[in-house]
Amino acid sequence: MKILSWNVNGLRSVQKKGFAGWIRKERPDILCIQESRALPEQVQPDWPKSYKAYWNPAEKKGYAGVLTLSKCSPLKIMCGIGLAEHDREGRVLTAEYEDFILVNVYVPNAQRSLARLPYRKQWDCDFLGYLKKLKRRKPVVFCGDFNVAHTEIDLTNPKSNKNAHGFTQEERAGFDAFEKNGFLDSFRQFEPEGGHYTWWSNMHNARERNVGWRIDYVMVSKNLRPRLKKAFILPEVMGSDHCPVGIELTEG
Repeated sequence: MKILSWNVNGLRSVQKKGFAGWIRKERPDILCIQESRALPEQVQPDWPKSYKAYWNPAEKKGYAGVLTLSKCSPLKIMCGIGLAEHDREGRVLTAEYEDFILVNVYVPNAQRSLARLPYRKQWDCDFLGYLKKLKRRKPVVFCGDFNVAHTEIDLTNPKSNKNAHGFTQEERAGFDAFEKNGFLDSFRQFEPEGGHYTWWSNMHNARERNVGWRIDYVMVSKNLRPRLKKAFILPEVMGSDHCPVGIELTEG
């Protein structure tokens, strides 16, 4: 099973940049999209009809939002994490399948001024609690834009970005907590070195120079590790300031 995740930075925008052709080329079983920034009625589906679309848009128009495209029908779909203070922004969509649960997530940005860092800390705590509940039932895969570079090898310039949004101790500790509670960073199961990024600034030719951050992840429960065939980043895919990430699982 091939699972891909991509912050498209506006679904209607990326549709004008070859999105449908890319899906047909990659043929994922499931695609998790973040920052869809649209209501379902605002989007003309151009992806193959073999996919069913499951939406969780934000209440605020043109903001955030997640969308999961799936070839196989989930047993259950859940929007949000059950807490009103978090669920208005359309950041979490959960799909339960026969042998695992998939969570599509767009984690809040702490903002350049760090004005939203206290909220981000609460979010991380509440989201982890939600994942732990799911994990008691079935193995969990959660993927998306986490808005944090976990370690120094996950961004080009760690020293100059120390305590900047996306690389504060508080945000990194939130990621540490995922690992302490039995979740694995799938990409790091295969690639221990730096230089692999998923987001690049639109300024100073950052992408061409590969001056970037790895802030998009696919995390898996430890008991899914035997099924984890590969994990990868697709930096050559254009259309957004992020690139897709993904995993392949063997059949359970």
